[in-house]
Amino acid sequence: MNIYVSNLSYSTTNESLQELFAEYGEVSSANVITDRESGRSRGFGFVEMPNDAEGQKAINELNEAEFEGKTLNVNVARPREERSTGGYNRRGGNGGGYNQRRY
Repeated sequence: MNIYVSNLSYSTTNESLQELFAEYGEVSSANVITDRESGRSRGFGFVEMPNDAEGQKAINELNEAEFEGKTLNVNVARPREERSTGGYNRRGGNGGGYNQRRY
């Protein structure tokens, strides 16, 4: 089960997040998402737990719980959606998806 955790303290590490969820069962991975340029936490992360029952128990127990001075929001992670280009076509903006120039 992939779990989304938001409102993390900026000092939360992958290790401390993993330790928190390990109290409820096996944790495959715990990742605090960081800013690419600064390396600073973005205040959210993901925890992967292979056992769905343990994952659901962790969600139930940790949602709205205090951790490192912050009140956590913990939910089942939704699948990542495709990002819209906002009308801009990366292939040159012609909208056709191919080069329309005549040679």
